[in-house]
This record gives sequence, structure tokens and C-alpha cells, in this order.
Amino acid sequence: MREKIIECADYIKANYSHAIPKIALVLGSGLNELAEELTDATIFSYGDLPNFPTPTVAGHSGRLLIGELDGTPLICLQGRVHAYEGQPAINIAIAPRVMRELGVETFILTNAAGSLNIDAGPGSLMIIKDHINFSNVNPLVGANDEYFGVRFPDMRDAWNANHRKILHDIARRENLPVTEGIYLMVKGPNFETPAEIKAFRTMGADAVGMSTVPECIAAHHCGLKVVGISGITNLAAGMTGNALTHAETMEEGAKAAKHLSKLLKLFIKELN
Repeated sequence: MREKIIECADYIKANYSHAIPKIALVLGSGLNELAEELTDATIFSYGDLPNFPTPTVAGHSGRLLIGELDGTPLICLQGRVHAYEGQPAINIAIAPRVMRELGVETFILTNAAGSLNIDAGPGSLMIIKDHINFSNVNPLVGANDEYFGVRFPDMRDAWNANHRKILHDIARRENLPVTEGIYLMVKGPNFETPAEIKAFRTMGADAVGMSTVPECIAAHHCGLKVVGISGITNLAAGMTGNALTHAETMEEGAKAAKHLSKLLKLFIKELN
């Protein structure tokens, strides 16, 4: 795996003529448009990157862009792979490990999620403070390579507390609809049952989705500072009586993206 990561990172370095940014951003379902705002961008298709997994889900373009967002250097990953696509868990570790090899220091994860909090409805944002891995997907399973990190990583500050504080400060200043909570990951691809949602709420989860946690584990394992934001697309199954669809996820994700775009631009600028 190490050789594959280094080969991919070397390919990007060889085909990008400027300094590699220190911040990388992963865009989830319905959030692709933010990538189009990058200026002077060099664009790589995932399919052209050696050993890089390619997503198959609608709304995940599968492109890596390096440019500037409002004048701030940024790597933008437009789309991600999911375990429910049949990808081995280890493949989900490739993106964060390639970012580490490129010299990235901060890894920003975004996703579309269903809310388990009646007061945090569609269009709002949730800063992830912790997670529950209910998916049985872990990219660290198997032989450990100390080049990336230790065998048994501590996860107490997997979602960087200092970066979360910066996000909250910006949200308060700009009056953005932001909460903080615990994200629970299921493997999917089916949406959750009402009984499962009831159980998840009892467990203390505030939002549920089908991604992000394995990326956080792999990124934290290899020393990146991780921060995550969920764009809330719906209230979870059984909370409204309405059926859930991927089309709704995309539509409501686009609405949340307006708030997320503003928050991310200010956050990235402040980090830089």
C-alpha cells in the first residue's frame, strides 16, 4: 500500500507546478458546486491518478482540483468512494494517505446527513464533534504500516477541537445555522429503518450517514488534523412520515451547500 500511495502523490507533484496547499477538502453528496469556484485550478480525474479509487454514485464527480478558493490555496476532492459500492475498506484510506504524502496538514470532510435532532432540520449544518462507527468498516484492519501511524491510534481528538472552535466562532459571527453533534455511520446503501433511527437517537447520535468515519480514522491515524461538517438534508426515517430518496439528499444538500460554502471559505482563509 505504501508504494501505491507514494506513486499517486508523486504523479500529482509531477503534474502540478506550484507549491502543494496545506489544506484539503472532501465534498460530499450535493456539495460539488463549491469545487467550481476554485480559480487557476489544475484538475485531475480520479481515473487518471495511479491507484486512486473512483466513485460510482451520482453526485460524486471523481475529480481532484488544486487551486485557490477566494485566494486561499486548496486541494478539493470532488466526490468520495463508499464501502457500499463494494470498495474494500483499505481503499477508503488512500485519499487521506495521499494527502499526507503531499504535505497536507488539515483534512476537511463534508457530507450529506440525516438529522436525528428535530431542531436541526434540512438546510442546516452540523459540526462533527465525535462519531459512532456502526458500519463495521475500518480502513486500519489488516497489517499496520508504521510509516502511516501506530497500530492502536487514540481517537479522543479525532475531530480536532481547535478547528471546531474556529468554525463555531465564524458561525456565530456570520449568523449561520450551525449546531455541533455526534455523527453515526451506517454502511448502507439502504436508508435506515425507523426502529434503527430510534435506537441511534437513544445511543446519543445527532446525525446519520454512510461515509466520512473511515476517512477520519485513516486521516487521524496518519497525523492529519481532521474537521467535519454535515450538511443536513432531511430528518431521519420515522421522524416525519415521509419516504427518503437520494434525489432529496441531492436537492437539500445543494441548499445546505450555500451556508457551507460561506463557512468553509472563511474557515480556510483563517487557517491559512
